[in-house]
Formats: sequence, structure tokens, C-alpha cells
Amino acid sequence: MRKSVVAIVGRPNVGKSTIFNRLVGERISIVDDIPGVTRDRIYSKVEWLTTEFNLIDTGGIELGDEPLLVQMREQADIAINEADVIIFIVNGRDGITAADEEVAKILYKSNKPVVLAVNKVDNPEMREEIYEFYSLGFGEPYPISGTHGLGLGDMLDQVLHLFPKFEEDPADDDALYFSVIGRPNVGKSSLVNAILQQDRVIVSNIAGTTRDAIDSPFVFDGQDFVIIDTAGMRKRGKIYESTERYSILRALKAIERSDVVLALIDAETGIIEQDKKIAGYAHQYGKAVVIVVNKWDTIDSDHKAMKKFEDQIRAHFLFLDYAPIVFLSALTSKRIHTLMPKVRLVSENHAKRIETSILNDVIMDAVALNPTPTINGRRLKILYATQVAVKPPTFVVFVNDPELMHFSYQRFLENRIREAFGFEGTPIKIFARKRS
Repeated sequence: MRKSVVAIVGRPNVGKSTIFNRLVGERISIVDDIPGVTRDRIYSKVEWLTTEFNLIDTGGIELGDEPLLVQMREQADIAINEADVIIFIVNGRDGITAADEEVAKILYKSNKPVVLAVNKVDNPEMREEIYEFYSLGFGEPYPISGTHGLGLGDMLDQVLHLFPKFEEDPADDDALYFSVIGRPNVGKSSLVNAILQQDRVIVSNIAGTTRDAIDSPFVFDGQDFVIIDTAGMRKRGKIYESTERYSILRALKAIERSDVVLALIDAETGIIEQDKKIAGYAHQYGKAVVIVVNKWDTIDSDHKAMKKFEDQIRAHFLFLDYAPIVFLSALTSKRIHTLMPKVRLVSENHAKRIETSILNDVIMDAVALNPTPTINGRRLKILYATQVAVKPPTFVVFVNDPELMHFSYQRFLENRIREAFGFEGTPIKIFARKRS
């Protein structure tokens, strides 16, 4: 079931990015007192009361003919169109401004549910001053303080109340969903066509031809698959056409729906920083990953060249050290037969579950091989471990004190689990918990 999308909108300098960062739990958006610092939409996952949703931060809506203002307005329009619920931020210290009223007119036309939040209400005395905001026509205004985190819970309760009800995907639940991601013009659509063995997707040398995520069901070796082609992800700041600005959010939705993600790299141009950022989305969402090096037919494809390129990938993609690498050419179908077995393998590992008794045997052997660390005279004691989830495999290790679990020892345990059970292609999560 897809997650709802929430957009934060408002005129410049009302604290949208501060609120975004507070809800996300980290400083993702640039925060500055200069109006208009956030020029593009920024996306992140947020969880409130066990409900996850996608949050979009936007540049402030300003009216005017200057090119930058027009682009910011277009970005905000797109965020509004993509959103299921909109959080309209106003500044409680300024009262209602003409710009607030213009934003309100835009939101009226969207016909989307709106939660009005009055920011910078930092003390109880100011709450008496928010009632003028009823005149904007969005019902009860919620007093909040993005800086201090006040009132955000009540605001989020109302946001969740307005979420639409989504039906489960009508496709076969047994189908394996995998998406193809990468920067523009790395050959995503060509790869989809090579896998499907037909021209199901438009292929063009013009970067950014694919605008939407496209689902294509097919059967391979008796198993149902659905491959999702996505629009190429450009760097923010290099996105010019308004229609193309939808692509990142749609690609993130495709990743969210996938069991496996194919992260494409162009063998001709080599690895660039944007490749790592795009693959990082799949890692962040806990998906199984296969790194695919496309256009290998254009490279001197002897064993040494392949090994050299693989070493470069491992050096740049340290966070994906678990992901297998497949070299192929979508255009000529060279080595295309090596891809689907890897997709199936990493999907199985992504959903793999380990019996508790066997898991604890491996953990205890690991502790015997490398005793737990001592911090400030106190030694970490591992009592037992259990797997609590799949997709990705998630383990809880019960200990005497979670503070004694150093990240390096946690990494050691992960490596021992991988050695014992494989888990090629899937991230693993390990949490230390104090036994109650």
C-alpha cells in the first residue's frame, strides 16, 4: 500500500524548512533567515503514531515575473499537485499578509485538504493572537513552534486524520516488484525493453524521456515479476522542465513499492557523485539492491577491465558492499541472462528468516571468537538475539546495556551473520535492546 504524501507550503521565510527538519528529525533542508533559500522540493520519510508518510519541503510561493520566483512557484505547484494533504504555514508574528492570502487562493483551487499551522507561536500568550487566521478559510489554525517543537503533535494528528484510504495493489501479491533507477540517459528504458524482449517503453537518446514510473508485468522462469521503469533522477538545480520535476518523487514512490532495486551505472561515463546519491535512496528505504553496469559493450571487456571497474564501485559505494554487481549491455543484450537470477536471489535473501536457535549459535560463536568490548570498566553482555522482521532482515540483540554496543562490534556481528547465512544483496538492520 502506498504512503500518503504531505507538502509543506507557504510564503518565504515562515519557517517551512525548520518545521520540515523538526519532523524528519535531522537537518536536511537548508535553514537560513534569507527568504527563498529552499528553491527545490526536498523529500523525506516521516513516521507519526506508527504511520509513515512522505514529506515534501518546498520553496516559498512568491508571485512575480523573475525567473527564480517563477521556478519556485512551479515547484510549489507540483508539490501541491502530488500531495494528499497540505500543511499551510503562516507566521504568527506577522499576522495575515497579502502573500498569505495569495497562497490561500492557490490552495483553494487545489481542492486538497489543508491543515493551517501558525508558526513562531513560542509562548502561551501569543495563542490569543492566532484567531485572525480563521479568516483564511481553512478551519482551526494550529499554533506551533518549529524552533522549539511545540504543537507539532496536534498538527500531525490532524494531518493523519485527513489521509485518504488506499487500496492494496490489484496486481498479484506473489509478484516480485523491482524498479530500475539511475540518472538520465544511463539506459534504464533500454534495459526494461531488453528484459521484456519487446519495445514496451519509449527509448530515446534525449536525457529525461521517461517522465512517469511505468509498471510492466511479465513472467520469467515460471515466476511473476513486475518491472518498474522510472524517470531519470537529475541533480536538483539542473531540473528545468516543470514536467520533469515530478520525476524524483515518482522514482522514490517506485523504490518504495519495490522488493528489489536495480541501480544503473553508465560504463562509458563512469561513476559520478549523483550515482551514489541515487543508489543511496534504495539503501535508505531498506531495499534489496543489484548494481548494474550498463553499456559494457562499449568497454574493453576483458577480465581485468571488469575487475578494475568493480574495485572502483566498491571504493565509491561503501554503503552497498552487500550488493552484487552485474555487467551487461541493454542495447546488445550481452550478459543480460545474468541479471534475472541475481534479482531472484537478492529478493529471496531480502525475505529470508533465520531460526532463533540457529541465529544464537552463530552469535555465541562470534562472541567466543571476538569477546565483547569493555567500556569504562563495564563489559557488554549479549544475552540472546532474534529476528523480528524481513524486507530487510532485522535483528534485535538483547544485552545488559545498549550503550555498551559499539558500532564497530555491531558491524562485526553483521559480518558474522552474513558469513553464516549469506544475505547477498540485502541490507541488514541490527538493534541492541535492554532485556526487560
